[in-house]
Amino acid sequence: MRPRTEEDLFRPDRRHGSAAVTTTDFDTVQAIVDDLADRLQRSVAVDDTSIRLMASSRHFGEEDELRSSSILNREVPGSIVDRILDMGIADWTEPGWVEDAELGLRRRLCVPVRYHGLPLGFMWLIEWPAHPIGPADVERAVAAAAQAGVLLFRGRLTRERLRNRHEAVLRELVSSDEAARAQAVEDLRAEQVFPEHAQPYQVLAVRTTTLANTTTGDPELQQVVQEAAGRLLSGTAMAVAGPARAWLMLAGAEPWSDRRVESLRSQITDRLATGTSGEPEVTFGLGGVVTELDDLHLSYRQALMAARAADLVASFSPFARWADLGPYQLLLRMNSSDIASVSSLQALQALATADHHGILLESLECFLDHAGDVRRSASVACVHRATFYQRLRRIEDITGCDLGSGTDRLMLHLALKIRALTPKSGTLGR
Repeated sequence: MRPRTEEDLFRPDRRHGSAAVTTTDFDTVQAIVDDLADRLQRSVAVDDTSIRLMASSRHFGEEDELRSSSILNREVPGSIVDRILDMGIADWTEPGWVEDAELGLRRRLCVPVRYHGLPLGFMWLIEWPAHPIGPADVERAVAAAAQAGVLLFRGRLTRERLRNRHEAVLRELVSSDEAARAQAVEDLRAEQVFPEHAQPYQVLAVRTTTLANTTTGDPELQQVVQEAAGRLLSGTAMAVAGPARAWLMLAGAEPWSDRRVESLRSQITDRLATGTSGEPEVTFGLGGVVTELDDLHLSYRQALMAARAADLVASFSPFARWADLGPYQLLLRMNSSDIASVSSLQALQALATADHHGILLESLECFLDHAGDVRRSASVACVHRATFYQRLRRIEDITGCDLGSGTDRLMLHLALKIRALTPKSGTLGR
């Protein structure tokens, strides 16, 4: 037997007999769906493996609540998706029946859409008493599903090639090599991925936290981020994803609104939460806006530092914006060894040793964060000013520092902020 070539992948599969449709008859799944619906005189729909609608025919009066909702909203609620998938249809290789009155799911035929065993989606035909689905209808549906599988597989290959190409260009776009960045911009312009004129760009970084497996990361992160980018309008987002860290370039005629960014972030978090790895440990960082592709590397580095802040400093978790980092914009540029060295400042170590409950450390940080305003600091700490003064005197006795000295206060303040960047900083920075 000769080895299979790539050309073989796109030849029609005639195992389903004369009802099978050749690859030259249709060039879209929508055309297949419309043709089958006209021949059977019943509505047909195709979902992807996550029960997201890909194509649907006109209705013939048999649609139910779920079908109508799917078409109107272009998606099915997550809870219903889980119920449907719990029926085991993801493992089906032959057509079967699905029904759930509680979900508004009328009895329907589910035909797995596969290509040489690879699951690509589901084809659905709703049955109603006046128009039952017979063996001949099932045969035609199986043949159409096989044809849809060929097209979906071809589309997947095309998308993967394009995505791999764009990922390679995006990696160059944020590299430290200026010549590589210039070539990446030229490549994107040549492919007309983005307009020639200036427009807003920024980077959203996604990373697994220090609690994740440092060797493999989260195996679902890559897939989830790529799928999230793939569902967005062309030219508005592109992703570079790996198992431990990923990032998306956000683009458009105007900067992404907070609501839109939050929607994307929630979507990624929710999808990870429903995966096999359990509750996700993931943080996000949003870089600043730039108006030229040449400057995207600036937003990229800002986003990575913001995601690191969200990972290390509890007050920023799980989502930090570069614009909100304050002094951490400077401190996060330090390497890990420098952070460890500064955070071990002798005065702070002495205070941490004597302060078993962390009250003095919290009071000191509150005092310094509020520019030495005792009245305001005491109010934030919910204690009387006299009590707060006592704490400050105790801090001076233990550290040997003068809180009336600008130099000592600056040293302690920086050390406290840097200490928050160390994994074992306790509640500091929270």
